[in-house]
Parts: sequence; C-alpha cells; structure tokens
Amino acid sequence: MVSNTILELLHQYGYLIFYFAFSLGPFGIPIPNEISGAILSHTGAINAGITYFCILSGLLTAITAAYVAGKLYGAKNLYRFQHNKHFIKAERMLNQRGHWAMSIGLFIPVVRYVLPLVIGLSGVHFRRFAMITYSSALLWTLTYFAAGIYFGDPLLSVLQLLRL
Repeated sequence: MVSNTILELLHQYGYLIFYFAFSLGPFGIPIPNEISGAILSHTGAINAGITYFCILSGLLTAITAAYVAGKLYGAKNLYRFQHNKHFIKAERMLNQRGHWAMSIGLFIPVVRYVLPLVIGLSGVHFRRFAMITYSSALLWTLTYFAAGIYFGDPLLSVLQLLRL
C-alpha cells in the first residue's frame, strides 16, 4: 500500500521526504500527494503540522524554481516549449485570464508546474507572482490536506476494500 511506502521513506529520510517529493514534482518524480500526507497525519502515524509545512514549502520551492527558470532561461529556450501541449495550455490560460490564471492554474495538476515557467517568460514581476501564486498554493494545500484529514477514514476503508 502507498501509506506503507511513505512510512518507510519517512523512517529512512524523515519528514523532508515530503519536501523533496513536492519540490521535485515538476521533474516527473512520482510524489505522495497532500491527501496521502493528511491521511497518515489523521491516523496519528505522523505529525500533521510538520507534514503540512514540508508539503507547502516543497510546492513553493517548485513553483519558484519554475518561475526563475522561465525568467532566466526561458527566452533562450522558448522554441523547445512551443509545441508542448501543457505549455500551450498554460500560455493560453495566462494570456486570456491574466492574474486569475496565476491563481486558478495552481489547481490544475500538470499546469501548476508549467504555469510558473510561463509566468516567468511573460515578464511578470516576482513580487506579483509570489503574492498571487503563493497565496493560491496555500489555499490549494490547505484544501486538499483538510480533505485528507476529514475524509481520511472513508478513503482508507475504500482502499482496504479494493486491496482484497
């Protein structure tokens, strides 16, 4: 089960496993999501506060790194991204919706890692980027972490039934 794997990783590497999993998420590394961390917190297996802090800081690191990469290297390498469907979707969303796209884009799974790169490419100042996307990341992680804690028991029951 996924929770056993996460517990083994926690035992081996500590709570930083959540930080690294979320900060490496844009690079295609499979990650435990907010709900998994919340369910484990709900069961008492791990500390909810530390887990949430590691998840949030990992996500903030990932989106900041993507923004900085877009700002520093994006203009030179724009041709590499122009045909990527996720990049095209994120760029279209940013052009149509502006600041709302920065906020809402973090709620769309793949787009949340591509959109900061597009924002960096578009020349948005870091202060505006941070204010909008960091508050959205806080809302995103709180929502899913709370859902994991609130619905943790039913989700665990369903997972146990599916395992049989």
